[in-house]
Amino acid sequence: MQLFGGVMSSALWKVAVVHLTATVGLSCCFRGQVKAGDDLDVPAIAKYFSTKGRYEEVNPYLREDILAVNRSALRPPFAQCREIHLTAIVRHGTRYPTAKNVRKMRKLYDLVRDRASGRGSWLQEIKSQWPMWYTEDMDGRLVRKGVSDHKHLAVRLSKLFPSLVSEEKLRGGHVRFVTSSKHRCVNSTLSFVAGLTELWAITDKEFDHVVNDALMRFFDKCTKFVQEVDNNPSALSEVDQFKKGPEMRRVQEKIADRLNVPYDTINDDMAEAAFYMCAYEFAIKTVNSPWCRLFDEVDAKVMEYANDLKQFWKRSYGHDINSKSSCILFHDVFSRLDKAVNENQSGQQVTEAVTVQVGHAETLLPLLTLLGFFKDSEALTSSNYATQTHRSFRTSHMLPYAANLLLVLYDCGRGDLRLQPLLNEKPVTFPGLAEQQASMPLYGDVKEHYRELLSGCDFETECQLFKHPAEF
Repeated sequence: MQLFGGVMSSALWKVAVVHLTATVGLSCCFRGQVKAGDDLDVPAIAKYFSTKGRYEEVNPYLREDILAVNRSALRPPFAQCREIHLTAIVRHGTRYPTAKNVRKMRKLYDLVRDRASGRGSWLQEIKSQWPMWYTEDMDGRLVRKGVSDHKHLAVRLSKLFPSLVSEEKLRGGHVRFVTSSKHRCVNSTLSFVAGLTELWAITDKEFDHVVNDALMRFFDKCTKFVQEVDNNPSALSEVDQFKKGPEMRRVQEKIADRLNVPYDTINDDMAEAAFYMCAYEFAIKTVNSPWCRLFDEVDAKVMEYANDLKQFWKRSYGHDINSKSSCILFHDVFSRLDKAVNENQSGQQVTEAVTVQVGHAETLLPLLTLLGFFKDSEALTSSNYATQTHRSFRTSHMLPYAANLLLVLYDCGRGDLRLQPLLNEKPVTFPGLAEQQASMPLYGDVKEHYRELLSGCDFETECQLFKHPAEF
């Protein structure tokens, strides 16, 4: 079933979002869903779900009030500081598993149904009460929870930055929406817009979005990244070695013991599929499913590290081109900030008060890496799991569904312009600016800090695959 995939005319967006939230074919799969604020039965391992985690595990206060914000955390240095521009780079909301992962999950389900003989009541629940309802045609599409993720985020941002994310700015054309062409991103964008129009009961005006894969899916356009990393198995050799190592082998053996199946029936793909079963059931349906009983916290930490290792080597510090592929988005952000600064200094209204750019975890992580966030003193490898317990590079914290990097430009008077970064609505500090009001440094200091990237970091140059002389 295709749920309004691709790009649609603005005239259809309201109908499309309503269709997603009310589709009869989905109703069977949400019987365990609860309202925000209810006493959730949260899996003990939920905080280790990496890129498959809920936004509420990063900000647990949202379990009680999904629209809660903390404006006091923004802490501008002077009372007269006022926000003049917001850029929000946002990951799509909660989605179904991809077709590839559904196939892995189906294989695990068949094994458990046909061969598992453990005695736990949770196993009997899987075999007698849990249908394999995931199908390949779901293939990463946005779920109802994903619609809510972005609707709620839109409302929270209107509360955090009321002078920018306002009805007046939206109606006046000062809020711009950009998205990846992927259906889950387009539909997340539509949901974000719907969150605002429903908040202000806007029914007399429609709001367009722009599809721009050059910005939001730059990784597909970067030839060097595609050939040297994405399509190069050796680029992830550390990941492969960890999957064959003692930590992962012990996780697989414990799963086999719990299912009472031979050790050789549970490989790393099976372990990953079991972890996904638990994660997706919770993210999509808010259900602490019996699949979660296949892991204890020790196992979950190993599974999280395996995914962190993959993200580190495929999208982050593992290879230089991973971050350099985001140069085009980096320059887009700073050119927009420069424009806002120039308009503000010349006494004009900032024409683009808010820019919302919706993409993927693969959009956010390379940019965060380029900016220097979450860089540990030691690289993540297959052999240093034990020493990485306190690492800052933890995708469970960085990249849940609806993860967002917010860059807020402030005018504090007399030419004092400052830039505040927030990750998932919490202030963070620019790496290397710790001694200079790092949570809200002078915009000029930020530009000076990234001077080399601003003067270089050319996407075309960085992504060009230079041939060896012998190939000419």
